[in-house]
Amino acid sequence: MSQATAAPASPTKDVGAVALRTAINIMEKWQASTKQIENVLRISRSTYARAKDQQRAVSLDSDQMARISLVLNMHAALRTVFDNPDNVYGFVSMKNSNDFFDGQSPLEVMAQGSFIQLYETFRRIDVLRGAQW
Repeated sequence: MSQATAAPASPTKDVGAVALRTAINIMEKWQASTKQIENVLRISRSTYARAKDQQRAVSLDSDQMARISLVLNMHAALRTVFDNPDNVYGFVSMKNSNDFFDGQSPLEVMAQGSFIQLYETFRRIDVLRGAQW
């Protein structure tokens, strides 16, 4: 007697789901609200909820994957620059006097949802670790 089994999720979906969960975890440590996370990653509330459930598959498009990549790379840059976890996770919530941020925190700028603002925020954080543009 054979048993029917569900087909496993595709490797791409698995990688995307892990990356999304990791980005959400980082952003929650940044004290981002659910709405800010949804705006930065350009995901719906239902995708956010599915990502929180380890057993559920998540489909992501290339823009969402690029956004996740930028968040993960910002986190890596912050971990390189700072030894203190309070700075690693608190930096993006601090008001910033850099002309680009104009007194807003990096998180506030990213949460406006524009890919360009997310990318430019990444660039400014990446420069802190000595990246040359």
